[in-house]
Parts: sequence; structure tokens; C-alpha cells
Amino acid sequence: MVQPLIGMDTEDQASLTSIASVDPTPDTLTKLIRRLRALTLELLPIEVSPDAISDPTSRVITPQVIKAYIASAGDFVEALPYCLISARKEFMWDSNHNPADYGENLCRATACEVLARKIVHASPPDRITTIMTTRFTHKEVDGDVSDKNSALELAIDSHCTIFLSSNEAQEVVNDLWRGNLVQRLGEHHDIEFQPFHEAYTDSIWGHMDPDRIGVPRYQNIFRICVWVFFLFSYSQAVREPLDTIHRDHSDLDPWEIVMYVMALAFTLEDLQKVCKLLLFVSWRALGFWNFVSSSIDALLVAAFCLRMAGLSSHGEQYTQFRIKSFQVLSFVAPLIWMKLIPIFDGYKYVGTMQICVARMLQESGIFFGLLALLSIGFIQGLYALDAADGHTDHPIQVINLLVQALLQAPNYDRWSGFAPALLLYYLWNVATVLILLNILISLFSSAYEDVVEDAPAEYLAYFADKTISMIRAPDEYTYPAPFNLIEITLIAPWEYFISREAYRSVRPLTLFLPTLVCTAKLPPGFLLS
Repeated sequence: MVQPLIGMDTEDQASLTSIASVDPTPDTLTKLIRRLRALTLELLPIEVSPDAISDPTSRVITPQVIKAYIASAGDFVEALPYCLISARKEFMWDSNHNPADYGENLCRATACEVLARKIVHASPPDRITTIMTTRFTHKEVDGDVSDKNSALELAIDSHCTIFLSSNEAQEVVNDLWRGNLVQRLGEHHDIEFQPFHEAYTDSIWGHMDPDRIGVPRYQNIFRICVWVFFLFSYSQAVREPLDTIHRDHSDLDPWEIVMYVMALAFTLEDLQKVCKLLLFVSWRALGFWNFVSSSIDALLVAAFCLRMAGLSSHGEQYTQFRIKSFQVLSFVAPLIWMKLIPIFDGYKYVGTMQICVARMLQESGIFFGLLALLSIGFIQGLYALDAADGHTDHPIQVINLLVQALLQAPNYDRWSGFAPALLLYYLWNVATVLILLNILISLFSSAYEDVVEDAPAEYLAYFADKTISMIRAPDEYTYPAPFNLIEITLIAPWEYFISREAYRSVRPLTLFLPTLVCTAKLPPGFLLS
């Protein structure tokens, strides 16, 4: 049971329980956000340490301060956490675009996030889900109306670890993960979240509704099984040149067919994810694993094109295309085994490790930027020295020698008889081995310490992001790969010709029957990650 905040009288506690059934307009919420920003500027006119604000016994965010913020919301207390997260987002924008006031705006953004967490904590338990999942819109700084978002979604987009690591936020996330709380679309594509027992009938057929495959926990289990099967089919496909009796046969191996069909499904799924991020969030939401997935898709598509080119050729040309296809396919192996990390990141240890790796790679941007600039300079310098006598070697040879030196295997004999080039080569080794690599080590160490210090909150924020991304709009129906191929070819075309109710009935139950039979047997709280 949530304890009332100290310092709140009965009337203030009642204001949290008697939330009016109103639908605030974007203009109304925009005015409320401005009011909250003004209150925060009055509360923190000078810079304060973020730790002093987020401390549970903070002398800045007192019960009287929380009382003033609740009173400022009037009849829109249900939208107060959403507006506070929006105000936090604007303060962060101000801090990033006004370096002189970075510290002041950072502490104000932290204050808004802490206030949102404490206000949700003070809410009655039966209202927490509504407060966290009700979707609103407001006018942004440029005057455009924002997309509909809930406080939970906005906190995930803004990476609010303080808010998302609260018990209340994690209860809602876990209900979504387990399927106890399900997503339903209204007449105007408005998203509502309903308890499972209200959305489905309490029977075996209610549990076997095709929408149940969209439950994040079931999606996660299904994706793990599919990816393991894909790894197995890939392992069998790359053995095709060895296992085939007639090596000059001109058709695809059965395992090759399975692998390329699944590769097509994964490619379409990854393209959809990238398009959603670019259209509804921003390019900054693209991360390291999006790059890995895109690399896997590009290599698989290239291998498939070379294989098809070989099948349409004859003689020596067929053999060359076939060999190149399997050579390209071999480069996929490290990446698809690396992809097991985000596949299993629902488990805390793997998820925390994945966050550490992603943060270290993000911090290494300075190293790779300096390395790129130095590389261009030294390549041009060595090439110019080589061209002084009117004859040059291929530039790839120079690049190869520099890469070998970077990997601790320098070849000093190459320029042993040419002092200027040897001196420049010495300088390259000193700059990379003694300076840049030590910079990289210090960046990795700093990033690791930052993540480990706040690892629990970082993982809970990541887990919330993973859960919401599996069910987030604009997808009304979920078709995990490889079922998305059936959706595109057999199901989606009907959407433009029949009613919505008929479209729901067109989706074949047998498509998901094996998976749904398994999920129907599971209790609602089974396999909580």
C-alpha cells in the first residue's frame, strides 16, 4: 500500500483520488507545462547538485513543493507526470543548446523527473496504471502538436532512469511484459490499456487469440527460438560446399532456402524498425545494434544476389559467383553470434553487459574521430614521400602497413632505406600506440564506471524500453519474423478492401497455432524476466 506523503492534508490526498474524467486539449497541457517550468525556475534559480535533488531525503523536493505542483495542475492531476516529463525534456533541450546555463537547466530537468516520480508514488494504487499509460498531446516549441504519448513512453524516449526505476513504473512495465495489461485500439486508433481479464474471455479460446502473440514476454520467447533455429540453418547452409555430393550442381540446398527465407523476414523486420524510429522518434534513437542488424542484412542480401547470379551463369563464371557468395556469407557468422546478446537481453546479467558495451562504444567516438583524422594525414604523407621519385606503390599497401602497426605488428623493414618515411612511420606508431590507445582505455574505463555505478536503474530503463518497443504504435497487429512474410503477402492486402472486424477474422489462427497452444497453457505470471 502506498503511504501518503508527509505534509499533505486530507484535501490534497483526495485531489489525487478524484481525478476528473476529462480529455485535456493540447493547448491546455501546453499552458500547464509552461506553468510547471515557471514553478521550477522559481524553485531552482541557481545551480544545485543533481544528487541533492534526487536524494530520497532531499531538502529541495519537500512535501510542500510537491503540494504546490499538485495544486498547479488543478483538474488535470492525471496529466501531471506527463507534463513534468515534457518540462524535463524542454529543460534538457535548453541545457544542450545553452552551454552557459547547462548546470542550472540540468538540475531543473532532474527536479521535474524526481517530482514526477514522487507524484506517481503518492497516487492510489488503482490509478497508477491510468496515470502511467494515458496518452496526451501538447504543442511543442515549434508550434506543432506532438504525437500522442503516455508518461511512460515519454520517459522512455527521454531516458528518464530516475522515473523508470521506480516501483510504480516497473509494476506497469511488468504487467505489460507478462500480458496482464494488454493494448487495445479504439475507433480513432486511440490506444487504451486494459487488464487481461477485461480484454479476453476466460477460456482456452480467449487465451488462443492471435493477439496474444504480441505479448512482449511471448514475443521474446518466440524470437529466441526463431534465432536459435536461424543459427542452426546458417550452420548447415555454410557446410553445403562440403556436404554436397555433386559440387557442380546448379540448385539451392534446402538449408540455404530456409536460411535466405528467414533472412528476408529479418531484413523486412529491421527495415520496419528503422523506419519507425526515423518517422516517430529521430535518427538519434538508432543504436549500435541497429548498425549490427543492418550489417547482417546487407551481407545476407549480397550473398543471396551473388548466389542468384551464379545460378543464372554457367561454367567458370558459375563457380566464381558461388565461391564469392559463400565467402560473403562467412562474414555473417561473427555478427549473428554477437546478435545473441540483444536476443537474450531480457535477462538482467546479459542486459547489463549489453548496456556497458553500448556505452563504451558510444564513448569511443572521440578515439575513432582522432584516429580517422590521423590516418588520413599519415596516409597522405607516406604516399607523398613515395611519390617524390615519380613512382608509387598502390595506396592499399600503405593502408595495410598502418593497420598492421595499429594492431601491434609494425613492419619497419618496408622503409628501412628511406629515413624520412621511416621517421613518419615512427611518429604514427607513437601517436597510435602510446597516445590514442591510452585515450581509448581511459574512455572505456570511465564509461564502465558510470554504467556500473547506476547499473540497476540503467537496466530497468532499458527493460522498459525493450517492453514498450514490442507493442508500441503504429503497429496494431504483431507479426514477428518470419510470420511477417505471410502478413505482407497474404494478409495485409485485405486491409484496404474489407472492414476492420473482417480483417481481424481474416488473420489465420493456424498461423500462430503451435505458439498459441503453448502460451495458452501458461499462467499469467509465468516466466517473468
